[in-house]
Amino acid sequence: MALLYTARSRLSAEAHLHAPVGRPLGRLVGLKPDLRYFTIVTICSANHYNPAMSQTYSIPAKSVEASIEVKKSRFIARAAQAASREEVMAFVEQARRDHPEARHVCWAYLLGNPASASNAGMNDDGEPSGTAGKPILNVIQHKSIGDIVVLVIRYFGGIKLGAGGLVRAYSGAAEAAVSALPLEQLVPRSGREIELEFAQEQPVRHWTSIHDCKIDDVTYAEKVCISLDIADSQLGEFEAFCRANGIRVLD
Repeated sequence: MALLYTARSRLSAEAHLHAPVGRPLGRLVGLKPDLRYFTIVTICSANHYNPAMSQTYSIPAKSVEASIEVKKSRFIARAAQAASREEVMAFVEQARRDHPEARHVCWAYLLGNPASASNAGMNDDGEPSGTAGKPILNVIQHKSIGDIVVLVIRYFGGIKLGAGGLVRAYSGAAEAAVSALPLEQLVPRSGREIELEFAQEQPVRHWTSIHDCKIDDVTYAEKVCISLDIADSQLGEFEAFCRANGIRVLD
């Protein structure tokens, strides 16, 4: 694994972290370089096997909003599901449109399985470095939720809170939203296509009926081709079944 440090503007407090497969994201967030000056990117092999990537994990079932007030400053937190950075940024831009007079819109997100996140980011939006985006991300990580974006909109009340006060306020607002968030379980799935003899079709159909696997399509020619949708957690057992029965898994 290699770490690439890229210089950023002092004014930018955003950090994007691409977690190496199999390494908890929390270890990356604990890295020491000042996030005002660096983007932290980890580079690793995408083909490295990681059992955690196939595990079921919690994701938001719908979006929620919660608010708190601290020394006349109002903190409005929103949490929602996001499957990509593009969806994250669309969520942030919608908040800016909804609250054009707000002083700050700070946010954090985590994509993929929280045990081995594929992508995460944070932004302080002009607040002192590390006082907004990182506390929000810490709340997300503590809750072990994946495919999530949380933002906090701040209306300044005229009283400065100090670094410690800001951390507590942004954490508290994020906690209020995330704690109210209804969750559902995401089961990672993959598509597979197999080629087999006609006599092997019935055993395949039986296997799919007793596993988390469904048949999407079947075509008949010289041989039978079956397209399958299968839970990632079942892939190892499925491949072993195919090898044992001489069934070809197509690329």
